[in-house]
Amino acid sequence: MSIEVISIIVLFISFFGLLLLKVPVAYSIGIATTLSLLLNIENLPGITTIAQRMTTGIDSFALLAIPFFVLAGEIMKRGGIANRLINFAKSLVSSLPGGLAYVNVLASMLFGAISGSALAAASAIGSIMTDRMENEGYPRTLSASVNITASTTGLLIPPSNILIVYALASGGTASVAALFIAGYLPGILLGLAIMGYVAYIAITKNYSKGKRATLKEIWQFFRKAFFSLLLLVIVVGGIVAGVFTATEASVIAVLYAAILALVYGDMTMKDFPEILLTSAKTTAVVMFLICTSMAMSWLFSFEGIPEMISRFLLDSLNNKFAIFLAINLILLVIGTFMDMTPAVLIFTPIFLPVVTTLGMDPVHFGIVIVLNLCIGICTPPVGTLLFVGSGVAKVSVTQVIRPLLPFLAIMVAVLMLISFIPEISMFLPRLFGLK
Repeated sequence: MSIEVISIIVLFISFFGLLLLKVPVAYSIGIATTLSLLLNIENLPGITTIAQRMTTGIDSFALLAIPFFVLAGEIMKRGGIANRLINFAKSLVSSLPGGLAYVNVLASMLFGAISGSALAAASAIGSIMTDRMENEGYPRTLSASVNITASTTGLLIPPSNILIVYALASGGTASVAALFIAGYLPGILLGLAIMGYVAYIAITKNYSKGKRATLKEIWQFFRKAFFSLLLLVIVVGGIVAGVFTATEASVIAVLYAAILALVYGDMTMKDFPEILLTSAKTTAVVMFLICTSMAMSWLFSFEGIPEMISRFLLDSLNNKFAIFLAINLILLVIGTFMDMTPAVLIFTPIFLPVVTTLGMDPVHFGIVIVLNLCIGICTPPVGTLLFVGSGVAKVSVTQVIRPLLPFLAIMVAVLMLISFIPEISMFLPRLFGLK
């Protein structure tokens, strides 16, 4: 057995072993990569390689957008924007059967899209909606399930940090602008699918309807939420129109959100030091994940793992639909134990050459891989969104699992549609001339 094969075996055993020992994902990736490099030291310039790869991994102008979008999301979370979006959503759909559950979905979609963060949407919307829904007779576990799954739509509907990470991992074959505009229809489709199941529950359980809002009331709530919603138009519209880059758009988002929060009066200048500190901590975690993931991704490339997997899939599965299905299954499993950022950075270089060989557009694959991993963050054992949503709803994870399962099945069904019907993702990029 060659030293290269041994180093690969050590890489995977140490990585999964550390995860089972509940070592943080970033440390697990870094330690496993270092051990593998130490075994293969004769073929490498030195152990400093890992430090170099970690440094060059985040040496990207596009990645500057992430800390600014994180900061913008934190400002929106503290700045009263969530309440305005909830009230606007309530005016639209609360009169339908199970109206408050629709409000939960719609508000999570809007806030997730504006903040670019599923965790921010789950904590901001969930903390408000769970109590409101309980007062109307909804179980807290149902509220948590709706909130957890609906919050993932913000990772597809732009601006989305994970789509920026995928653009980096794709090596420039998928632009941020094309990915942003491609995420709209899949994100909306996912939200509508969740609403469809909510409607079924509401009718079968006979949940109460809310009061129908008048056109005047809808207009009043829309007017209050208008400037929050306008951020989407400014950020995404500016990127698609070529007025500014994604990084420049992230800075504009911060300035806009800060001004809006101060004008609304829900924040003061005294709140900003704490917001900056929280955002810096989140950014540090994300960037360290990117550093170690880029090092492992480079090691995979050095060892020729992408080529081996590509040859195996293409030789063993002659049908391209079978290959797409196999990749989806692998990504679904990966998503259950690995955070989204390292998963995208590590597995995009492995699977992207395979799917492009079979005719799948890199932009389409970006939406597919992100939706796969969205399902993963809603499931144990890692399931960051699952834990946040359960914590906000003040219910245990074990209580949420059973009512969550049908929602996860719906997400998988939407994933299959998006995987095998490319036009869902590619219609808007082609319409705007981005492909």
